[in-house]
Amino acid sequence: MRTEDNIQIEGIMAFIDRDNIDTDQIIPTEYLKSIKKFGYEDYLFDGWRYLDEGKLGVSKTSRKLNNEFILNQPIFMTSKILLARDNFGCGSSREHAVWALRDFGIQVIIASSFGDIFYNNCFKNGLLPINLSRSVIDRLFQLSAQDAQLVKVCLQSRNIYLQGEEFSFNLEDDLADRIINQFDDIDISLKFADKISCFEQDRITKRPWIFYNE
Repeated sequence: MRTEDNIQIEGIMAFIDRDNIDTDQIIPTEYLKSIKKFGYEDYLFDGWRYLDEGKLGVSKTSRKLNNEFILNQPIFMTSKILLARDNFGCGSSREHAVWALRDFGIQVIIASSFGDIFYNNCFKNGLLPINLSRSVIDRLFQLSAQDAQLVKVCLQSRNIYLQGEEFSFNLEDDLADRIINQFDDIDISLKFADKISCFEQDRITKRPWIFYNE
């Protein structure tokens, strides 16, 4: 259901002024042992957020924080929007990278380009990746200027609002629906449940021998 709350995403924007942030930097290999799909917020950007080595099951409260890293600074700890540069999410195809960002509370990532698999995984997990030109990304970094900024992202108009300026982005309707309604692949399939059921019934009628041993 489309409501005002899930058409707009508003929150503090954190920023990491780097190109080629890969999935191993987003969440290192040692945390991929878990088979769970949630609970990765403490391992996000592990090598940058902490001054010590971590391991699966050890929370951030038991570790030594790097206070210079932006997501450890109090005003950015609840950021919903992350600004980066080229090729965000490149590298291996681990879905854990998206889970870690989502679990931390990030809802939108703005960059000039993304790793292809990472980009697709975002939509499967309710995370919105916004692709903007390098010149627009430069302007967003200028407006951020080392300070916390409140940013509003409107999925209906496909606009970003920051410090009185407006920036448009492109997003296909079906991908917007995934974010607005928090649909995963199973939810998308279930939209066609009636057609799937009719197809299966038709198979039973036309090819009953297939199902003799069931």
